[in-house]
Amino acid sequence: MKITATVITFNEEHNIAAALESLAWADEIIVVDSESTDHTVEIARRVTDCVFVRPWPGYSAQKNFAAEQATGEWIFSLDADERVSEELKNEIEQIRRGAEPAAAAFEMPRSTFYLGRWIKHSGWRPDYKRRLYRRDRACWRGDYVHETLDVVGEVQRLNGNILHYTVRDASEHHLRMDRYTTLAAEEAHSQGESASLVTLLLSPALVFVRSYVFKLGFRDGVPGLAIARFAAHYDFLKKLKLWEMRVKRDRVKRET
Repeated sequence: MKITATVITFNEEHNIAAALESLAWADEIIVVDSESTDHTVEIARRVTDCVFVRPWPGYSAQKNFAAEQATGEWIFSLDADERVSEELKNEIEQIRRGAEPAAAAFEMPRSTFYLGRWIKHSGWRPDYKRRLYRRDRACWRGDYVHETLDVVGEVQRLNGNILHYTVRDASEHHLRMDRYTTLAAEEAHSQGESASLVTLLLSPALVFVRSYVFKLGFRDGVPGLAIARFAAHYDFLKKLKLWEMRVKRDRVKRET
């Protein structure tokens, strides 16, 4: 059972070395970079010869391209800000030593480190991700953000964690939201969704309450409050941009 590890990158010089080190158990490591302007590619090439640099086509397209370069049938997909825990590595090694799995893919929990602590609530835990899969029975889908792995066949669950070292501080979290909310709004707009004054008023508040109260974010201390507050702001920005798109579309219709 040959496993190819794939990582897509863009300006991840502070993450890529640790991510690739946690993949040392893989038979092959493939990195696909989206024309980084920092030292990401240079660092990656110290670990693997299989480094590809190409323009950014979107999350799913980039991950599918990485899988297509593999020489084996099994893919393990890791993001640059993630690490494979020792427990997860050992589970995967047990699978490799056994008979060919009946499953087409495996999912595992992801634990996130945020603002100095591991988050246990706030809707961030458990956060199951499908990452180990047969490339002939699975494919990444999603044109904008929140790509998902579509699998034909059984998906089994592992216990070991992917360790997610997300944004380094609140400032980075705030800056990253602008790009992601634009992508999310574009996706919603392409699906015919719209936003109104009522949704702009109520939806962010409901998001905050769900994260901080119903998902027990208050038990995560200040980071839990930050997660809920940022989640509400994310929802507001996404819907505001969606509203802007509708206004611009209506203006163009009137002018033509």
